[in-house]
Amino acid sequence: MSRVPPNGRTVYQGHLFVHDQLLSDSPLRHHPLNPMTDSALVRLLSAQSRHHVALLGWSTVRRGVAAVRDAVVAHQQSGVRHVIADALTDEDLAVLGAAALELPVVAGAAGLAEGLGHAYPAAGPAAAETLPREGRAAVLAGSCSARTLEQIAQFYAAGLPSLHLDVLAAATGRDVIGEALAWYDEQNPDLPVLIYASASSDELAAVQAQLGVAEAAARVEELLGTLAAHLVERGVRRLLVAGGETSGAVTTALGVRAVLVGEEADAGVPWTYATTEHDGLALMLKSGNFGAPDLFVRALAETE
Repeated sequence: MSRVPPNGRTVYQGHLFVHDQLLSDSPLRHHPLNPMTDSALVRLLSAQSRHHVALLGWSTVRRGVAAVRDAVVAHQQSGVRHVIADALTDEDLAVLGAAALELPVVAGAAGLAEGLGHAYPAAGPAAAETLPREGRAAVLAGSCSARTLEQIAQFYAAGLPSLHLDVLAAATGRDVIGEALAWYDEQNPDLPVLIYASASSDELAAVQAQLGVAEAAARVEELLGTLAAHLVERGVRRLLVAGGETSGAVTTALGVRAVLVGEEADAGVPWTYATTEHDGLALMLKSGNFGAPDLFVRALAETE
């Protein structure tokens, strides 16, 4: 497991850092579903598995591919099933990608995927070189991360149409989806739109106090997944989704099972190409804390 140095996510001595802060000291400690209060990845994974977990430290990673492979074999022989790897630089990710190429199961963030991609032969799977440029564009946001809130603010400041979903109203039975679609139908089709359930920490706490943490999250995912399906039916062909759980809800609602990966708009945030029953769809799925503050505006402008 490794992280994404260009986005300030590094692992050293098995501890995950967000820029110069331990994960447990970062804003992610306030995540609405999974408050990240522990930065020790070996300890975190050990609590979730009945198998042994070990660290592959940076002193080994910096010695290169052969040293990493030897360390993995040694761990396997000692009964270790899961290995957490340190990674501080793109070069570390390239080493880990090459060393992990033949392993049966590898998990990690976008940085490790990039390392694996560099290690694959040039004749490997084709990337998405062209993305749909026709059809309407939309952003759906469910993340309450500080970065997503900044991206929403910049979209609004650019004078682009934005709509906030009232999760509490939806819980009372009000047709929030119907209202959102009526609003969408009234917008200029040449402009991207933003529909979001994201909220500040105080607003989120108020919603969770009334609905409960799990129910609040489920409501948001259901609302945004359903809206995604309706928007694609209405001709949206460029869709940017902010939030990990939100992305899962949207891809499930759209029936997306696989994508071709295209160019990155920001580090760890690529456009992808998905085929749905409504033809091709340019789909950007991003972690809440990823991407520059102007990502929403810039990414959609670049596909016009």
